[in-house]
Amino acid sequence: MTCHFRFYASVVVLSATLAAQSAAQAMRVHANRAIDGRGHLLTDVTLTVEGAQITRVQQHAQHARVDYELGNLTLLPGLIDSHAHLSWYFNRQGRLHTGNDGDTPVQSILSSAGNAYAMLVAGVTTVQSPGDPSDKDVRDWIAMGTIPGPRVLTSLEPIEDSTLSPDSLRRNVRSLKAQGADLVKIFASRSIRQGGSATMAQEQLDAICGEANKLGLRTLVHAHSGESMHRAVKAGCTQIEHGVFANDEVLREMAQHGTYFDPQCDLIFRNYLDNRPKYEGIGNYNEAGFAAMEKAIPLARAAIRRAIGIPGLKMVWGTDAVAGAHGHNVDDLICRVQQGGQSPMAAITSATSLGAEAVRMSDRIGSIVAGLQADLIAVDGDPSKDITALRRVRFVMKTGRVYVFKP
Repeated sequence: MTCHFRFYASVVVLSATLAAQSAAQAMRVHANRAIDGRGHLLTDVTLTVEGAQITRVQQHAQHARVDYELGNLTLLPGLIDSHAHLSWYFNRQGRLHTGNDGDTPVQSILSSAGNAYAMLVAGVTTVQSPGDPSDKDVRDWIAMGTIPGPRVLTSLEPIEDSTLSPDSLRRNVRSLKAQGADLVKIFASRSIRQGGSATMAQEQLDAICGEANKLGLRTLVHAHSGESMHRAVKAGCTQIEHGVFANDEVLREMAQHGTYFDPQCDLIFRNYLDNRPKYEGIGNYNEAGFAAMEKAIPLARAAIRRAIGIPGLKMVWGTDAVAGAHGHNVDDLICRVQQGGQSPMAAITSATSLGAEAVRMSDRIGSIVAGLQADLIAVDGDPSKDITALRRVRFVMKTGRVYVFKP
């Protein structure tokens, strides 16, 4: 109840702020230091924001009026989490919500809205949520400005039935498009708790990704094994998730084909293990499943280290955040730097401009550039030197609206 109260109280407090902003024609945001999302560090930066858009980026400019003085905080583009699950939450019994635990659809959608808000105030201004029809309503209500949250992209339901014919799978893709899906999520392998072996045949992936490409839809493929990843690349799928058992050969193949790679470092596994009593006994969350996740952590970090060493491989950032992980998303980016060996600036770029490229929104988000939408965050410290600064979010603006300001 306390969490829900804070959520609604924040909405009420923000309403006056948003009304004031909409009345203003332009506002200025100043920081002594900024990272533009494209690998560059800027100093003494003033942004002019009009409506939802950055209209001017200046360095060493003098202005009589600055609306948001960020001082020594570091200004960055809003973060883009390429893979999180808004609809996963713990119910009032402290257990993972399932369809038969007594929660009503309204209670579930409120929990999704709470997850969205937790990510927004933690610096995530765009999230890709693959796999639940309820994401559509959350997406649309956030877009209308009715509830606060990141920009949402959703696949609605995933495609996972490996018994379907190629023609049936193509029909599924067309149906998802007609229902308003932003992308297609495909399960091409078993979960890590089941060993991660391939499930979809080559002709099935060819059908799904081929049809999606015709319709202009991106495809995200859940694939752990090297074989399932190889099939996804060969089928022309857009992005591969997880890849715990990736090898150098398939990673080079992905680089050659321009396939985006979205591995997780450890947040997803640690979250399951830390919240084990809340998951245990549901589906394959059992003794063997938790043991498999424990073993997966060093494998996942090793996959990231391998990926960093592959020239031209486009590695984006997605956390696979589920119940318990929302709002802690940046911990996985920190793990990439501290345990996976990625440079802080490359990690930031993967979560900003490269993430925007992967979701085909580079012309709208992901960089501090005039003409793009004003999705901005500021953190206490310099994350290009100390990546843990991303945990200390003091300012959040999405499409020109300020949701957090703690100078």
